[in-house]
Amino acid sequence: MTESRQTMSPDRYYEDYAIGDTRKTTGRTITETDFVVHAGHTGDFFPHHMDAEFAKSTPFGQRIAHGTMTFAIGIGLTASEINPKAFTYGYDRLRFPKPVFIGDTLHTQLTISAKEPDPKRDGFGRVVESCRVINQRGETVLACDHILLVERKPAD
Repeated sequence: MTESRQTMSPDRYYEDYAIGDTRKTTGRTITETDFVVHAGHTGDFFPHHMDAEFAKSTPFGQRIAHGTMTFAIGIGLTASEINPKAFTYGYDRLRFPKPVFIGDTLHTQLTISAKEPDPKRDGFGRVVESCRVINQRGETVLACDHILLVERKPAD
């Protein structure tokens, strides 16, 4: 596995990505304010997220984070590397294997897992980053594949 290319120019073409390259974000601790703000933004006030007494009766014994909040924060942490030669095509295979609780600290690890020429767009390739959002206990709380459309190097 190759270590992250954090020192590279942010202008990375398709050819500059290598399968196995990884990078890890900084951490972020989830707060009750995150729950409240996210519920307000989305309208999702389900008791699993907002009602501490109700949540005591669930198998988790406490409130759990919204999956959409976990996604937004976990993916937002990756925005420390902005490449003007690439843009998001979408996300596949999104899963939440473990719950997130107030007080958990999350970071995201990304690994380049696949590359292929884009079949629809000349001059672009698709790069897949396998994303894992991980808590302080080393548990994966979110897994997905992020598909990037990346410009190919201009022909000489």
